[in-house]
Amino acid sequence: MKVAVVGATGMVGTIMIKLLEERNFPVSELLLVASEKSVGKELLFKGKAIKIMGLETAVSKKPDIAIFSAGGSTSLEWAPKFAEIGTTVIDNSSAWRMDPSKKLVVPEINASQLTKEDKIIANPNCSTIQMVMALAPLHKKYQMKRVVVSTYQSVSGTGIKAVNQLENEIKGIKSEMAYPYPIHKNALPHCDVFEANGYTKEEMKLAREPQKILDDSAFSITATAVRIPTAGGHSESVNVAFENDFDLNDIRRMLHETPGITVQDNPDTNTYPMPIYANGKDDVFVGRIRRDETQKNTLNMWIVSDNLRKGAATNAIQIAEYLVEQGLV
Repeated sequence: MKVAVVGATGMVGTIMIKLLEERNFPVSELLLVASEKSVGKELLFKGKAIKIMGLETAVSKKPDIAIFSAGGSTSLEWAPKFAEIGTTVIDNSSAWRMDPSKKLVVPEINASQLTKEDKIIANPNCSTIQMVMALAPLHKKYQMKRVVVSTYQSVSGTGIKAVNQLENEIKGIKSEMAYPYPIHKNALPHCDVFEANGYTKEEMKLAREPQKILDDSAFSITATAVRIPTAGGHSESVNVAFENDFDLNDIRRMLHETPGITVQDNPDTNTYPMPIYANGKDDVFVGRIRRDETQKNTLNMWIVSDNLRKGAATNAIQIAEYLVEQGLV
């Protein structure tokens, strides 16, 4: 199994390499791909130094799978070139997510839709992944009508420049700004760029992607996405109105039985999800599960996950694992 990681030197790319090793993915040859300025540098995989190559070289080597985390413009240009030579591309950017001809996949929910013909597979937005992981089993039983989500997103979701901005501000060092304002001791209701409707791109991803993943447009989602000064892990306050009534114990049981979810929900012991504990883990953590007492058939939840792992790298590797297990590559 020849595997290429495109964007190997980035925050998500380095975790992808780590996960391929951690999860013992069947790699016979690993191709590490990055921009021209990184070509020739080396990264370690299973104790062995591997030289970084450019995209042209990687295409010529015809990998079985190429996992992209190199930005939308790179994916739009290069994913089709890999697909043309028979490589299955798993893309972590937003480039292909809403393309009706491409599958948008969270393995625990809809990997069974994948076929050998799917040569470009989209990885959803990090905030979307953790939310649909919790919503999918509940939607199946109670039928969602409307979701209101507010996010509290880590600076790591913006990239290394934002992480550096936060660290430098904590130290009192003036440096390059990833955001239009300081992030230390602050909260920015501004994730990604603003669209004509006044929502940000991040908020519209949260509104649109779950409908595609769950193959259902009968429910609606409205979002407010906020950047906060945490180094890793996204948190979400989620309010869900269902068609049908529910029992809170059933909700907890269903979530507890869902692979990839850990329920942390005991107010008596101050047990609830927090990014500081989700950091470095692959599960989605759900807590503060309670009925909305202002509206019938409505639930409140607090959902936390490591945005670089399940929100990006882990989900992509899980897609690759499914493809291998099912003989689709």
